[in-house]
Amino acid sequence: TGSCGCRTPKEGPLKRMCGISGVITKEPTATTLLANVRRMNAAQIHRGPDGEGEHHHAHALLAMRRLSIIDPIGGDQPLYNEDRSIVAIANGEIYNFPDLRADLQRAGHTFRTGSDCETIVHLYEEHGLDCVQYLRGMFAFALWDATRRRLVLARDRMGEKPLYLHEQPGQLLFASELKSLLHSNLVPFTLDPQSIDNYFHYQFVPEPHTPLRDVRKLEAAHLLTIDVDPWKVEDRCYWRMEDAPPIHAEPTIVLRECLEDTGRIVTRADRNVGIALSGGLDSSLLAALAAKTLGPSLSAFSVGYRSRPHSDERHDAQALAQSLGLPFHEIELDTQTVVDFFPELNYWRDDPIADIAGHGYYAVMQLAREHNVPVMLQGQGGDELFWGYPALREAAIASHAKRKRQNWLRPLRPTGRMILYDRLSDYRAAAEMRDHYVPRFASQIDPAGAGNLFTFARPWPNIDVTMTRLVSDTYLRANGIAQGDRLSMASGVEMRVPLVDHKLVETIIGLRKHRSDLRLPPKTWLRESVRDLLPDYVLDRPKRGFEPPTLEWHDAIFAAHGRSLINGALVSEGVLRPESAAYFAKGPFPNNATCPLSFKALVLEQWLRQMRSRCTN
Repeated sequence: TGSCGCRTPKEGPLKRMCGISGVITKEPTATTLLANVRRMNAAQIHRGPDGEGEHHHAHALLAMRRLSIIDPIGGDQPLYNEDRSIVAIANGEIYNFPDLRADLQRAGHTFRTGSDCETIVHLYEEHGLDCVQYLRGMFAFALWDATRRRLVLARDRMGEKPLYLHEQPGQLLFASELKSLLHSNLVPFTLDPQSIDNYFHYQFVPEPHTPLRDVRKLEAAHLLTIDVDPWKVEDRCYWRMEDAPPIHAEPTIVLRECLEDTGRIVTRADRNVGIALSGGLDSSLLAALAAKTLGPSLSAFSVGYRSRPHSDERHDAQALAQSLGLPFHEIELDTQTVVDFFPELNYWRDDPIADIAGHGYYAVMQLAREHNVPVMLQGQGGDELFWGYPALREAAIASHAKRKRQNWLRPLRPTGRMILYDRLSDYRAAAEMRDHYVPRFASQIDPAGAGNLFTFARPWPNIDVTMTRLVSDTYLRANGIAQGDRLSMASGVEMRVPLVDHKLVETIIGLRKHRSDLRLPPKTWLRESVRDLLPDYVLDRPKRGFEPPTLEWHDAIFAAHGRSLINGALVSEGVLRPESAAYFAKGPFPNNATCPLSFKALVLEQWLRQMRSRCTN
């Protein structure tokens, strides 16, 4: 049935957090890959300073590194059921574990640790693959069922925790990070042209794809089962936000109840907790909710910029922290620091993500770690879920109008594209890339491929709900959550995103199915649900984006690193024409651009250099 070998944690750099990895094989040859799996696990030492563990079986090897948040003393992994026939490793937090644990103990289960993730093995004993339906939290886990000779991989509903996969006949590798998979020396480093073209459209690679042809991500809210005898790999979706039932109730009352509940359970930890605080509504309401539970033990952290431009929100954040009685810590980013760390940042992000504000994630998490705060709350999700982005609202309204025209004209085409990203100048500018790609590379790209994400069969599904899902599946997950997760982990900090708790998401969708809030002022439901919780100056403050001094940073980054594009990795990999790479090296920034093609090219160039030099032999 297998055995577990746990080793004493080794000292490593301060950049650490939880990570899982492993392999399953059709033939009983998994143990021959032990050295490969150990390399994968070692590559994730930045994710786990507090422990490491392994489970060995002829068909499956599991490995993990642990940052202990719940039960720091007794929660070592792997985690087993009573007869050790089921073993699991997990990354994340199960927020409702006290209730689950109590129910399972009443059903006769015996727990060996206080770990929140031990509930997974006992839930699987009790409910099989339906165990995921009981979990509330953020997680990616691997579970080996020795009796059935089955590996189960699962990812949380909103995709807060990642899981990368590499599959070949009779073998599958998995890991929390792409760089971990690459350290196995079993994964070809071959770029996928369609994914690269999608990157130039979106500034990130939409999931489940990655930049590499032979690597994909397990999709959010998906289960992957791999049975050894006979060998069968099956991928199934276990949750969709669109399936939430309609809620016929007053939105502000229902949302407030759900927010209070979310704030109560997401702050559970046996370590210090902090909040990444800006002057905006989303992080402010989380700070107020968390302060009710944690009091002054909650710390606030904020990031700003030299000369305090209009987008610097430290003053507003500090005012709220003082009103809540929270210790306040701030860090100021200067241009030279951003420039110097730019290549390293593109390594720690794991995926190429062309977000010039990304350094802010890293800086605020480093600040938290310096103050011994390994758990950070972040306000992502509010804009995506409550129409906080004007462009999203306008696209939804325009799609409603387009559907009315289509219904009137009754077109013959069975499918149609909703209006979404194609309204953005950065997306449209990516059409130019076909002139910059090497012809052979361009020939492997579907010119309409990037738009497939928001193309649907007619009649179109509920547009308000579908738009919410689309922006959650793309910008929120692959840009915001992905950066926050990787860059917090790079600092040895666990990031929690309460506003994407699936119970809250289901509540929003259910309310939206009953009545549309699309044409109300942005975030009306959210704002009114917490009106008694926050001062008016927070509730009524106009939205300001988290915007650094973009042009100053852009120019300085290109002055220092732009020449790396000239005959660089993108040229040698056969992606860019040499003359196009030289053009992008100058850093052109059109007036209508937010994230210009030149910056996307430079991020991809530096990502390629870092991943090839540090993760492959």
